Amino acid sequence: MSFDTLLTAFQTILWDYLLVYLLCGTGILYTFLLKGIQVRKFKSALKTLIAKFSLSGKRADKKGMSSFQAVSTAIAGQVGTGNLAGPATAIIAGGPGALFWMWVSSFFGMATIYAEAILAQKYRTYDRTGQIVGGPAYYIEKGLGIKWLAILFAIFIILALGIIGNMVQSNSIASAFEKSLSIPTWITALVVSLLVAFVIIGGIRNIAAFTEKVVPSMAFFYLLGAIIVLGLNYQYIFPALKMIVIAAFNPEAVLGGGAGIAIQQAMRLGIARGLFSNEAGMGSTPHAHAVAKVKTPEEQGYIAMMGVFVVGIIVTLTGLVIITSGIRGWEASMSDNPSFLSFFDGHGTGITITQYAYEMVFGSVGGIFIAISLLFFAFSTIIGWYYYAETNVRYLFKSRAAVPIFQLIAVIGIFFAAFIHVDIVWQMADLFNGLMVLPNITALLLLAPIVVLETTGLTWHSIPLFGKLGKKKI
Repeated sequence: MSFDTLLTAFQTILWDYLLVYLLCGTGILYTFLLKGIQVRKFKSALKTLIAKFSLSGKRADKKGMSSFQAVSTAIAGQVGTGNLAGPATAIIAGGPGALFWMWVSSFFGMATIYAEAILAQKYRTYDRTGQIVGGPAYYIEKGLGIKWLAILFAIFIILALGIIGNMVQSNSIASAFEKSLSIPTWITALVVSLLVAFVIIGGIRNIAAFTEKVVPSMAFFYLLGAIIVLGLNYQYIFPALKMIVIAAFNPEAVLGGGAGIAIQQAMRLGIARGLFSNEAGMGSTPHAHAVAKVKTPEEQGYIAMMGVFVVGIIVTLTGLVIITSGIRGWEASMSDNPSFLSFFDGHGTGITITQYAYEMVFGSVGGIFIAISLLFFAFSTIIGWYYYAETNVRYLFKSRAAVPIFQLIAVIGIFFAAFIHVDIVWQMADLFNGLMVLPNITALLLLAPIVVLETTGLTWHSIPLFGKLGKKKI
């Protein structure tokens, strides 16, 4: 058995079976324990997000960043190529019903990410340079007292996001611009790596300033484009929504008996891609939420839930564009095939499907629109993921030289990633993404009493069964 085959098999077991149930189950558990907090506190959370919205908040410093800067940094990491390619992959392989199950994963993911933000705020601390830090490694060590598990998480996330994951994002940007605008790969790679270096060398101050401006702007830009497409496809919106709901429970009723898509496939793919898109439970976004300057952890928990909600809107609109454009093209072609998905045959998978859906309405401009959107989405993800990785570099290494060395490694990797064949890199990224989830989920399950007590206003700092008491929250 080749290494590639073995890697694919292990990745399939990890993501398609183990993690889907663990992540979704954790969301269900927290929804129950917190009495449906994503519903009860949705209005309050939305008001909090609107109240804290700012494109030019106070400059971040070693003591942290504003609440809106924190959620912008979190969304920067959440909104990447997966939000453009993920819905397409799920719909083509699992039918339109997969989008329904993506909604389900987002709903339960809001409860999970609330818990992550609570724990991140509670167990945050300062490193030796005086920089405020927090995240799963810190609440695993301080809350559970299991240092070796915290170290494993830190290693996995540095590899998964800071190095391998960011290489994939860089390659996606270079490929999109070469295809849509015929820009040489080396030019895109050089520009992206220099821009990344400019942002990250400035530390938390530059990262916060970048995300609070770019993330809302890019989200507005993309959502506007999607809404225009849906406006032109308006007569297909209701049929598309009907298809999504029916196909979630009976794919054959929508796609025909020959489609070969079962409800289990639609459910598995939808939930898996949804969780991968919103990152709830993966242990990435807590690094940003940990350093938010808020009065109570609950306040940042509400903001964190809105991050998942925003990502859910982007995923939903992307999915609707694909489905409505597919129905439109399928009807125009007068195909005998009962499945509208047949219209996408021969147009690749993932991001190329999304591009094709936009090109049906905008022509070649649609491809350019997706290329530009991908640039902003992927670039912001690089910045967000780098910050998460840097936090864990600070956790593992006490030397002041560790961060500058890691910055150099990250920038070099981003540059050279544009020139490599990334299929194996994608698989490695998914593998380490999955491995970093396991320590985080362990902490989320074992520290559930802490989350509940913090939410109810009671105090209990750690679980004594698992180790010594940590320091009081800042």
